[in-house]
Amino acid sequence: MSDNDKKTLYLVDGSGFIFRAYHALPLMNRPSDGTPVNAVLGFVNMFVKLLADMNAEYMAVIFDAARKNFRNDIYADYKANRDAPPEDLVPQFSLIREATEAFDLPCLELEGYEADDLIATYAKQAREQGWKVVIVSSDKDLMQLINDDVVMFDPMKGGYMGEEETIKKFGVRPEKVVDVQALAGDSIDNVPGVPGIGVKTAAQLIEEYGDLETLLDRAEEIKQPKRRETLIENAEAARISKQLVRLDTEVDVPCAIDDLKAHDPNTPKLVQFLKDQGFKSVIARLGKTEDLPDEAEDMPQSAPIQGFPKIAENTYTLITTEETLASWVDKIKQAGLVAIDTETTGLTPAKSELVGIALAVKPGEAAYIPLRHGGGGDLFSDGADKPEQLDVRTVIEMLKETLEDPAILKIGHNLKYDFQFLAAEGVRLSPVDDTMLMSYVLDGNSRRHKMDSLSEDYLGHTPIPFEEVAGKGKLQITFDKVPLDKALDYAAEDADVTLRLWHILKPRLAEEKMASVYEKIERPLIPVIADMEWTGIKLDTSRLKQLSQEFAQSMAELETEIYKLAGTEFNVGSPKQIGEILYDNLQLEGAKKTKSGQYATDASTLEKLAVEGHEIVQKILEWRQLSKLRSTYTESLLNEINRKTGRVHTSFSMAGTSTGRLASSDPNLQNIPIRTEEGRKIREAFIADEGCMLLSVDYSQVELRLAAHMAEIEALQKAFKEDQDIHALTASEVFGVPLAEMDSETRRKAKAINFGILYGISAWGLARNLDIEPKEADNYIKAYFKRFPELSQYMEAKKEEARMHGYVRTLFGRKCFMDGIKDKNGQRRSFAERAAINAPVQGTAADLIKRAMGKMPAALKDAGLSARMLLQVHDELIFEVPEPELDKTRDLVIEVMESAAAYSVPLTADAGVGKSWAEAY
Repeated sequence: MSDNDKKTLYLVDGSGFIFRAYHALPLMNRPSDGTPVNAVLGFVNMFVKLLADMNAEYMAVIFDAARKNFRNDIYADYKANRDAPPEDLVPQFSLIREATEAFDLPCLELEGYEADDLIATYAKQAREQGWKVVIVSSDKDLMQLINDDVVMFDPMKGGYMGEEETIKKFGVRPEKVVDVQALAGDSIDNVPGVPGIGVKTAAQLIEEYGDLETLLDRAEEIKQPKRRETLIENAEAARISKQLVRLDTEVDVPCAIDDLKAHDPNTPKLVQFLKDQGFKSVIARLGKTEDLPDEAEDMPQSAPIQGFPKIAENTYTLITTEETLASWVDKIKQAGLVAIDTETTGLTPAKSELVGIALAVKPGEAAYIPLRHGGGGDLFSDGADKPEQLDVRTVIEMLKETLEDPAILKIGHNLKYDFQFLAAEGVRLSPVDDTMLMSYVLDGNSRRHKMDSLSEDYLGHTPIPFEEVAGKGKLQITFDKVPLDKALDYAAEDADVTLRLWHILKPRLAEEKMASVYEKIERPLIPVIADMEWTGIKLDTSRLKQLSQEFAQSMAELETEIYKLAGTEFNVGSPKQIGEILYDNLQLEGAKKTKSGQYATDASTLEKLAVEGHEIVQKILEWRQLSKLRSTYTESLLNEINRKTGRVHTSFSMAGTSTGRLASSDPNLQNIPIRTEEGRKIREAFIADEGCMLLSVDYSQVELRLAAHMAEIEALQKAFKEDQDIHALTASEVFGVPLAEMDSETRRKAKAINFGILYGISAWGLARNLDIEPKEADNYIKAYFKRFPELSQYMEAKKEEARMHGYVRTLFGRKCFMDGIKDKNGQRRSFAERAAINAPVQGTAADLIKRAMGKMPAALKDAGLSARMLLQVHDELIFEVPEPELDKTRDLVIEVMESAAAYSVPLTADAGVGKSWAEAY
């Protein structure tokens, strides 16, 4: 029988395409009830095209029945790292099964098995009956099934995959793919594999030894010591991994192969399903336009809208009556989404008041609801003291259900700000999308993420400046005093622009494979950070005042000592006078001048002089540190306390760093010195509320652990697994000192090297830290790399990655852009290279703690605990916990943090408790 005479069975990986369809289209909702249907539409479109193009006679769509299956009996942690699906995808699972049935296609699943196992079994049965098989999927795990009669087809890319493509991807023929996968493992599915062996190395080994068992039996023959030992130690893990990745071809399938018939999709049942979902375009493609309901509304756009209507003033709606507001609530429900922007009396939610709400449902269709405009007399265009507007409570009552509806997407720019103001009125926005965070995930620090900047970049439009409606400087008024005609154009335009940006940015997340970073790390944090900022932390004002006096006294004493060393009195706070004293009066060497002609007296310059032993310089640096602490904290914190709450409310920037870390401001609580006595004293002023304690939990040596994992440093991985003193071990390895004879000074040197290396520290920098000669420091660094060559290789690889792409990635896929990596200026280029080394490690640490933070509220709620998360400072989380719940909360927080991800080294978190932050740290 020729191939043309053979029957062909199409096996569609339904579960795989659910997620691809979801990420391919922006959120859209069913007009009738607001149910999310973007994944359903993507799925339906795929089948309309597939059935038309393939003219298939036999086809089945196969789904996973549940997350757990027989592989969990083999290995309990199989797929344990996978997050729950997005909340707006969950209601679409059943609809996609309905869609399959509406196409009159077999819709199959089987408890205890994955879709891939059913596909594997049907593929085998079809071959045995002399059929051809086309597996419709992009899942690499299914490539093990490819042979002369079985190919794969990816409908998203429109390409077939056969033996050639398998060899290109895995380096081996299809029948050996499982052996390669068993060695390489899979971090997504939590298949352990063999540490340190990737796909390329695995393919080389399998090609050389033939199969996995032969390789493991002959592992002692391998010449490379590290590879040999790793294979011997992890032989059982490799065998288990093979059981996990090998597909079962002997499943008792739920339907006979001859019954897997495909039918003409043009059926009344399918048309009715499409009408129920509001899929007008699909019905039209099927030639059933006569079946379209006259009242059917267009669905939200499924791709970036081309040809937006022009943004113009005086085209928006001012909502001042209940009838108009009710009509806008209906518009939102029909659209299934709304862009929202709040106008307020200030930039700090805990100190300010909501003034109005702007809404947009389509580009060019936006409105503004004034809430608390009033006063100022002739400031208003109508001359009234208080313009016509709805009562605040009336508006909130009419909007609350819609803004909290899980089937309606709320879109904002820096939405945590709007979230807090609406939460203060009793409304908790959900679900949400944030265009600022989308832009940040996509482009990192390579562009500005303010709405005005993005509008200019993407829309070619400059939004109305705030100063244009509120004035400048001392004459600037708060937004509640802005005339309503100006307020309308300004506020509604912001909502309109935000919605347009969403239509452009949302599809890019899937196209550029950044949806996971946004969906799993950034978006879940919006309500978490909003709640942290709103809660704030309590301060002991009497302790702050006392510290301010102590610092002032210490500064005065230092000034006396400085004057004595200088031989004259001068203004210690004046850089100009310091330069004159050091270089003109005392004739210190190494003077450099700035562009202004003054002597350079910045911190790095003075620190070099201090290392050389100049006592006056050390005293000046101490004075500067105290002065900064006094002005930044002990004095200014008193002014930052909110009179209504008695607490200080910092603001966390979610899109302000190159590595994904949160940044604290107004006030900055992340820069309080950690290791100094003065820093500890300042932390004494941060206290728990009555009946509560502060709980501090931080990751232990997280960057070192991640570096050991990412650079595959076997000695360090082993040390972390065995809970050894990592700094003592490093000292022993680098300096050749037996652990039993380790002294504190040698350990201190190793600790400085361990942390310094990750930041690309120079010999000079290490010499300064250890108070040794640069040549000696250089020898330490060389000895370190000689003992841990994997780290040197990793560092070079990261620099090359940055040069090639302009960015490096964290383990979670975040892009950290490296400006200056190809700069002709050697100093700038060297700085970028050091950043490229550290950014993947520091960025992964930032992603880790963000993942933990995102999961924390639900974990606390499920455990019936009422602790409140107050602060995030680098690798540390701070909670305010009722004293009776302390033990349970501590254990739960540690568990959530330590399980944020799984690597070749364990993550560990340490906890401290106290009435003050100093006691808890």
